[in-house]
Amino acid sequence: MLISCENMFFGFQGDSLLENVCFSLNEKERVGLIGGNGEGKTTLIRLILGELEPENGRIFRKNGARIGYLAQNSDYDSDKAVFEEMQSVFESDLRDLAALREVERAISKTDASSAEYRALSARYETLNKRIAARDSYQIEVRIKTVLGGMGFADFYERKISSMSGGEKTRLKLCRLLLEEPELLILDEPTNHLDMKTLFWLEEYLTSFKGAILTVSHDRYFLDKTVSQIYELERKKLSVFKGNYTKYKTLKAEKVAFLQKEYEKQQTERAHMQEYVDRNLVRASTTKMAQSRRKALEKMELVEKPLLPPPPPRFSFTFPERSHEKVLEVENLRLTAGEKLLCKSISFSLSRGDKCALVGDNGTGKSTLLKTLAENKNNAIKFGRFVRLACYEQEHANLNGENEVLYELWGRHSTWEQTRVRNILAAAGLVAEDMPKKVRMLSGGERAKLALAVVECEQGNTLFLDEPTNHLDLPARESLENALQAFEGTLLFVSHDRYFIRALAGKIFELENGELHCFSGGYDDFTATKANATKPVQPTPAPTLSEKPQEKSSYYRSKEERAADARKRTRISQIEKEIGALETEEAELNASLADPDVTADFALLTEKCNRLEQIRLRLDELYAEYETLV
Repeated sequence: MLISCENMFFGFQGDSLLENVCFSLNEKERVGLIGGNGEGKTTLIRLILGELEPENGRIFRKNGARIGYLAQNSDYDSDKAVFEEMQSVFESDLRDLAALREVERAISKTDASSAEYRALSARYETLNKRIAARDSYQIEVRIKTVLGGMGFADFYERKISSMSGGEKTRLKLCRLLLEEPELLILDEPTNHLDMKTLFWLEEYLTSFKGAILTVSHDRYFLDKTVSQIYELERKKLSVFKGNYTKYKTLKAEKVAFLQKEYEKQQTERAHMQEYVDRNLVRASTTKMAQSRRKALEKMELVEKPLLPPPPPRFSFTFPERSHEKVLEVENLRLTAGEKLLCKSISFSLSRGDKCALVGDNGTGKSTLLKTLAENKNNAIKFGRFVRLACYEQEHANLNGENEVLYELWGRHSTWEQTRVRNILAAAGLVAEDMPKKVRMLSGGERAKLALAVVECEQGNTLFLDEPTNHLDLPARESLENALQAFEGTLLFVSHDRYFIRALAGKIFELENGELHCFSGGYDDFTATKANATKPVQPTPAPTLSEKPQEKSSYYRSKEERAADARKRTRISQIEKEIGALETEEAELNASLADPDVTADFALLTEKCNRLEQIRLRLDELYAEYETLV
């Protein structure tokens, strides 16, 4: 057991936030922590970390437990380069490796019959066993695997101090994965990650040796990585076995069961009370009525179940349909300042299309949506009767100095105030929020306000840039349902794969400066991408009876083909030599732990010298291999 809570209470300034929290988190468990904004998820994490202490109850932590924590917006202060910083995780391993090489050199210069030689041999054996147990020879491979998977393959020498906040958060996650703590706590780890990195992280976490506690609004990520759900709701914590999809089923069943038990008891009590009222004054039935009354008084009441808080409600309607052809884009040159993002983009949208725009960070998704919405380029042609409404990721269209009520009412000054308040209330903004400045709202509240603004614009075509950012799970699902019911045209950018899967009938992907269109939903898209990454099977040579294939439009000279053949041959040779040398290196390391070898000075010296030769040769081969591939 790593963490255990027993009847824990916590609050601020007399207001309780967590009540009677009980759970046990064991080794290797995978837990997703969910709950609405303000329910206390971050507070619970701080209690687990020991940054806060409970008012009542107890929280136990395993003695010496190593806990790694990734905050939602982790700052990372370091003047080191990326690779150097990751190496600092393995300082003790690197010292052992350096010490081992020193011992090897000392052994080669020491008399085999001396006491010093025996001491060096014992020291060598101890170091070698420790290095083998910690797999220290694979440090560089482990660092490169994590950095490559998290998108830092080309930034080994980049200074951390020059990175953006999102990049620093990703790098902090890299360090935590390399440290391999017993408990890894992740607060919104999928923020700042593109889809390729998300898929890699999900795969990596399946092989992670420790326990994981994840706070996430990414339902797809929760489905892939957790086997338990901890839900915080109305100050209580409930535990559900299974991933997020299973939790949804179990939660609905639990609410239905509790409601049924409550109603059953209320019906039973009503019948008993009716009997008492009817028979208490009659002499012949007074004793039985008194007996029923005592039974009523002793009956343990079933608490009325509290239904989950109502999620925000959205409704996207429009007064007039657009023409069948909504948008035609032909040979659009997409730039961000002086930087060319895409040389030529062409696609079309028809009425009723629901399309997701995906791609790695920095490929130009938001820029494309903004360019289309501005409609200042001749390559962009909107159809007749198109009424466009846009949601901006950073909510730049909201005035931070306006009061919440007037931010919406000022756009529709002819509407009655009651109507505006009802729309904002439906979006999840309560009466206390109305006089607040927009800049004082939380990220989730600003997102709900911005969605209410879009809803009131009554567009038959919606462009939405990351609409689920900052929204809690109930709000995301409510938005999902509203957009599924929307009968107009939808083009949206999102990293929420669950959201994409629920809505998109087409996928547009920005990759390597080009826009690729995929017909079909998200599952078809991922299957197509997965098939594209599989190695191509060699095509059998045509027989004499077969007609020759048409000549490829891409011509390579005889010299180019010969150079490619030599390159492939050399790569194959290097791979074979590396494999043979690594096998020999492993055998030598194993033999050096043999007392018979350490007792034979000449043999030990020979093996140490050979090890040094192998390592030098491997360095040369790795360097040559990198230039070829």
